Amino acid sequence: MSIKLGIIICDRYRDCAGGKCFRSLKNREGAFKRYKNQEVEIVGYTSCGGCPGGNIEYAPAEMKKNGAEIIHFATGFVVGYPPCPYIEHFRNFINHKYGLEVVVGTHPIPQNYYITHQQLGTWNSALWQELIAPTLDEEKIRKAYD
Repeated sequence: MSIKLGIIICDRYRDCAGGKCFRSLKNREGAFKRYKNQEVEIVGYTSCGGCPGGNIEYAPAEMKKNGAEIIHFATGFVVGYPPCPYIEHFRNFINHKYGLEVVVGTHPIPQNYYITHQQLGTWNSALWQELIAPTLDEEKIRKAYD
């Protein structure tokens, strides 16, 4: 039996075809490494709808109707600059309203973004360390996602 996932991307990347997300799912890298020995099916893929995330209210309902058990926020939510200021609100809303687990991240953080955010101190807080943890792969893998 496969785990059914929905992916929500940051609207600033709305034209993204999902290549890094789907590659990391296939390779079980980044936040998808948690499914290493499991079958996974994507049942929805959409953007948040743009700040402040109007699609967050509705997209998870459709994904849940399609069987979604877990929603992944694409890595763009944390690597874009500035990172999404609503991410914690979105995560709490989806979990409370729809009873779905929310995982922050899909593909590994690309090395070029990692370096920039390290230099800027963007992710120095305990909350940001928690949020980026699923996508902090080793440097070799991060470089493969540049």
